[in-house]
Order: sequence, then C-alpha cells, then structure tokens
Amino acid sequence: MSPRLAALLLLLSAHGALGLRICSFNVRSFGESKRENHGAMDVIVKVIKRCDVILLMEIKDSNNMICPMLMEKLNGEKLVSVKKSYCYPDDEDGDVFSREPFVVWFQSPHTAVKDFVIVPLHTTPETSVREIDKLADVYMDLKHRWNAENFIFMGDFNAGCSYVPKKAWKNIRLRTDPRFVWLIGDQEDTTVKKSTTCAYDRIVLRGQEIVNSVVPNSNGVFDFQKAYKLTEERALNVSDHFPVEFKLQTSRVLTNNKKSITRKKKTNSSHR
Repeated sequence: MSPRLAALLLLLSAHGALGLRICSFNVRSFGESKRENHGAMDVIVKVIKRCDVILLMEIKDSNNMICPMLMEKLNGEKLVSVKKSYCYPDDEDGDVFSREPFVVWFQSPHTAVKDFVIVPLHTTPETSVREIDKLADVYMDLKHRWNAENFIFMGDFNAGCSYVPKKAWKNIRLRTDPRFVWLIGDQEDTTVKKSTTCAYDRIVLRGQEIVNSVVPNSNGVFDFQKAYKLTEERALNVSDHFPVEFKLQTSRVLTNNKKSITRKKKTNSSHR
C-alpha cells in the first residue's frame, strides 16, 4: 500500500450493540519499525478494537503486511458492508489534494441510519485551508454521482493552530455552510504532545438523518495516553495524534425510543 493512502478497516466488537463507533486515527508513519515495536502495537490494536469502523492514516506498507497482520489480530464479523467506492479525480480544476480522497459508501443494517458515505482527508499542513474547502466540491460531485444523503468527512485535516488560523475559516465552505456539522470543535486538542494544543483531526457530518442519529455526547477525542496510563514518551511512540470518534445509534435503540414515546402517549391519554 502506498504511504500516501489511508486504509479503512471494517471491524466488529461487543460494544457494537450499544452504537456503531466510527473513528479516525493518524497513526503516524505506521511502517515496519512501528510494527516491530510491541509496546506501540499493543496500544494501536487496543485503540482499533474500540472502534467498529476506523480510518487509519499514514500506513507506510509497500509490502502489504500491516493490514493483514491487523485483521489477524482483530477477529470478528462485519457490522457494515461496502456499497460503492470511488477515488475523487483531482485533476479537473487543479491538483488541490495532496492525497485524493478515496470515498466509501457503507451499508449498515444495525444502525438507525442505514447507509453513509465516508470521505477521508489527510491534508498537507501548508495547503490545509484549500484542501478542506475543496471537500465541498467533493460533496457536490458525490451527490451528482450517487443517491446518497448521509456523509461523514473525517481525518487529519491539520485544521488548527498556524495551519488554519481563525481568519481563514471564512474561506472554508465546509465551515461557512451551516449544513455541514462539525463534531470536533476548534477548542479540542488532538495532539499528544503537552506542548501543543491543536484541533488537527476533525469529523464533519452532512445530512439531517445522520446528524440526528449521533449518540449524544459520543463525539470527542480519545486520549489513549490517559486511558492506558502511558508516559508521554510511550504515547508518542504510538502516534503524535489522538483518535477522534463518535457513535451512531443502533436501530434497536431507535425502536426502543419510539416504543417509549408511544407508551408515554398512551399513559398520558389514559389520565385524561
């Protein structure tokens, strides 16, 4: 696999019944040396196991060994299936993206929203503003090609600190259009180093159905350093980024909520 590509892994774990956890993680230079670092690999596998669908970035694996190795460690069935996939052509109006988004349309019978499109993005820091803004064009292109309504844009946008200063947000359509809903705010810190506080990694939704299907308070940054009691040095051996994540409600939760509402209505009517 090219070091410039990201990989989407489909996973199942026991917590899937409580909601489909979707994650994005820049593992930073995930190649042979990191694969042989047992301490780092142990944490990486733990992080991935928490998620049902995860976007991994910076996989540097020309021999195609890392993904099969991970899948061997991560046993399970699929909670989602691939409906369609597509690599956005970045040559029609200039070469904007440093890594063209490889888009995947998923189907999920277990969630309240039955299908959703994931659009990954890993920008080059110096061109972050232009690349994030260009996602609006990717959205329009996908709407033209596919009959899809629910979209997830996520990845290492480098959307913070000096790369995207406050004055630059007005030039980013993904921010100025209120129909794009940002789940990871500017105040978040997705960096491991204590000396930095930057919201580089982001998740953005488009589509009222998927926005309504987000489990309340499930969106945020997963601090694996704190969760697994690591020193900063050990955490940095894993990555200099924390994963970002959110959960989609299961169809069972939605059904139970509807039943609960129905019962309340009947109870209220009986007292009248």
